[in-house]
Amino acid sequence: MVRAARDLPQEIQAIIEVREWDMRTQDAVGFFKQSGVKKLPSIAINGELIYASLIPDQDELIEAIAAAYKGGSGSRT
Repeated sequence: MVRAARDLPQEIQAIIEVREWDMRTQDAVGFFKQSGVKKLPSIAINGELIYASLIPDQDELIEAIAAAYKGGSGSRT
């Protein structure tokens, strides 16, 4: 999932922050519980679980990010 985000065009990367959570840490466990992550890999946008156990194609991921950036839900789970 991190690679999918890092392979996005530069104009998209300029508006996002990519975080990779290591599920062996307390911070990650707390984040997983708070955002409802039950399966890996997953992508959350603005703390909302958008993709669970699915790696979206680049166009779909860009669409979800753009929707969240513009204030839309972007939910694609």
